[in-house]
Formats: sequence, structure tokens, C-alpha cells
Amino acid sequence: MKLYQMDVKSAFLSGYINELVYVEQPPVYVDDIIFGSTNEEYCKGFGKMMAKEFEMSMIGELTFFLGFQIKQLRDGTFIYQGKYTRDLLKRFKMDDCKPIETPMATNTKLDPNESGIKVDQTLYRSMIGSLLYLCASRPDIMFSVCLCARFQADPKESHLTAVKRILRYLKHTPSIGLWYPKGASFELLGYTDSDFAGCRVERKSTSGGCYLLGPSLVSWSSKKQNCVSLSTAEAEYIAAGSSCAQLLYMKQTLKDYGVELSRIPLLCDNESAVKITNNPHIDIRHHFVRDHVAKGDILLRNVGTKEQLADIFTKPLDESNFCRLRGELNVLDVRTIM
Repeated sequence: MKLYQMDVKSAFLSGYINELVYVEQPPVYVDDIIFGSTNEEYCKGFGKMMAKEFEMSMIGELTFFLGFQIKQLRDGTFIYQGKYTRDLLKRFKMDDCKPIETPMATNTKLDPNESGIKVDQTLYRSMIGSLLYLCASRPDIMFSVCLCARFQADPKESHLTAVKRILRYLKHTPSIGLWYPKGASFELLGYTDSDFAGCRVERKSTSGGCYLLGPSLVSWSSKKQNCVSLSTAEAEYIAAGSSCAQLLYMKQTLKDYGVELSRIPLLCDNESAVKITNNPHIDIRHHFVRDHVAKGDILLRNVGTKEQLADIFTKPLDESNFCRLRGELNVLDVRTIM
């Protein structure tokens, strides 16, 4: 499928367009438009129709949008933020820094560091905000950025050092992005994982999840849990609950497009958490996952720790494991596919 872009020269729509027939609605204001089809002639025809009715022009094949660079190749589509990354490094005077292979050291343990040296709060928040936007195409930095973001209220030198390491990693990998191969299957698959009491401040665990359509990564998350878990199994089960909710949302979205799915695999590397779904004597707050497993919406299965792709969203990893998981998520360097 080819994606195209149109430049809108004025705000429009006094109504809803359905084959260019208007239904009175409040005004809708838009900027540029992205649209696509598996039939290029339909795209060109739609562009001509819109240009006749509204003050807009066809830009052509989509290549750049809101800081995202899009390469539409014969074998698939690659999305990355290479220019944004280079501009970010230059903005924070890190364009000449020494590159490093991972965004965070395996022994990193950030805490409030009450006695540490204070740093410019505005600068720190600006760096975090810029990195969070980059996470839209760089799941490999998601955990590190979210961990550093927890200390925006009162950042210290140790926190700034951790952020600068992320920038050094970006210096090493400026052209990494998401690869979506052409003709991939629509088999939805989820991975769920958690550390245990990883937060040094509140001793809460971090949930991680990633969701793939065939080999294509379409959603991912790294989030501190709302409550303190009393065991590894509980932390993993809470993470599974969040992943279950995400998969149900994606299942419904695909259903709207005519794709019906059932018994969506959700892979967890904690056998105790998997067995909880078969236990009828569990607390009510755990019934959400168990209920959907019983209905056949979700199939919670055990997976080996080495095959747990969501591991990259819950803890710092050594270079070997980090690069391996990054590759398995189809987070690649643009130079490898050109």
C-alpha cells in the first residue's frame, strides 16, 4: 500500500465528506492529510477530487511528516526519525559526544539522590520531552527514557548523566527505526513482562509489553505499576492484565476493519502467573485476565526468558541481549534495508 500526502492551504470542512456529499456538521479544521490505498490509481483519483473541491494540492508520495521520515520500498515501509535525532543531539550540544552501544548500563539504579547536585530543571525537562517524542519510533529507548522521566520534579546530576548516556546511544544509532515488511500476516501476538520492585523510591515494579501483527511491532509500553507487588508472580500477573486490556483494544480495532481474531496469544515468562489464570480462588482484582482467558479472547502462555521480547521494556540489558531483542522487534538501521 502506498501512502500519499496533501497540503491543505486553508482550514476546511463545513460538513462530512462521503463521496463528496455534504452532511451539515460543525467545522473541522485540518492541516496536511495522509491517505493511502493498495491501488495507486484510487489515490491519484482521490487527490484530484479533493483538489477540485478544496484549496489543497497533492504533495506526492509520503516521505516526511511531523519529524518522521518514511521510506516506502518494494519490500515494505521503514519509519524513523533520523533528522529529528541529529537535530536533538545538536540542540543539546551532544553532536560531538562519544557514542555508546546501549542506552543504559545494566547496573543503573536511579533514586531521588537527595544529597546530589541539582541541575537545570528546564533543561532536564526539555531533554525528557524531546526523547519521549522520539520513543514513537524508537522502542529501544522507551524504558530508559521513562525511568529518567520519573525524576523531572527535582533532577540531580546523576539523572542528567543517565539522560546524556541515552543521547550518546542515539549518537551511535541515529538511523534506527521501525521496519514493516510487505505482505506480513495479520496474526496478533502480545508479550508481557515485569521486573520486581525495580523502583528504588516506592519499590513498585515496572510493567512492559509489546504487541506485534505478524513480524511488525505496532504497540509497546513501559510503565511503573500503580501498587506494590508482594511477589514476582503478582507483578507479572498485573503486567499481564495491562497487556490483556491492550490486546482487547487492538482486537476490537481490527474487527472494525473486518479482521476477526480469537484466542490471541499473550506470552509471559513466569509460569506461576500463567497458572493463576486457571485458579478459581483468586482475588477479584485478578479476575479480569482470568475472565478473558475463560472466554477465549486471550490465551496466556508461558515463554522462555530468552524469547521474552518485552524484557527490553522492563530493565537495562547487556549489549548482547539488548541488540538481539532490538533486532527481533524489527527495530533496524535504515542502512540495512536500503
